[in-house]
Amino acid sequence: MAATPMYHEGARRLQDAFDTRRLADRLDARLSRSAFTADDGAFIASQACFLLATADATGWPECSYKGGAPGFVRVLDAQTLAFPSYDGNGMFRSLGNLLVNPRVGLLFIDFEQPRRLRVQGVASLRDDDPLLAGFDGAQLVVRVQAERIFPNCPRYIHPMKRLALSEHAPRPGHMPPDATWKRFEMFCDVLPKA
Repeated sequence: MAATPMYHEGARRLQDAFDTRRLADRLDARLSRSAFTADDGAFIASQACFLLATADATGWPECSYKGGAPGFVRVLDAQTLAFPSYDGNGMFRSLGNLLVNPRVGLLFIDFEQPRRLRVQGVASLRDDDPLLAGFDGAQLVVRVQAERIFPNCPRYIHPMKRLALSEHAPRPGHMPPDATWKRFEMFCDVLPKA
């Protein structure tokens, strides 16, 4: 199991205040794991998006949406998953955080058949990763060494349907259009040469 305990003093204080310590310990004992199951891998591969939580060197958090065609996040082995970093707005807030604080949290949510899965781990990113060529449109590959994987109760997930993939999501045989904001006069002179 992960080197870091599931619950810290803050969580324990609230568990004790609401008499949920026993429940929390049971959930950790029964559902937390440090290796992806085949079901976890299939679930992750079916998702078109996830939320990525990072923090900078001083601890300030950042949460970003990551999206692509289903299969853009791949479970590589029992402890490792990988995902591409596509062209964005150039701020690199989340991925920049990985360079100074590699701890991450990923939240996968299926809104159509309510289900969610959390992954906590340590991330690294490379522009020469062997997987890069297999991710259409990727600039970098992020790998996460999972330390803790656990499902969450889906009861508060609002049912929603995916109507389509974003026309900007890279995928084989599809050339995404440039982002509209890249044509705005206020940005044209500062866009990367590439």
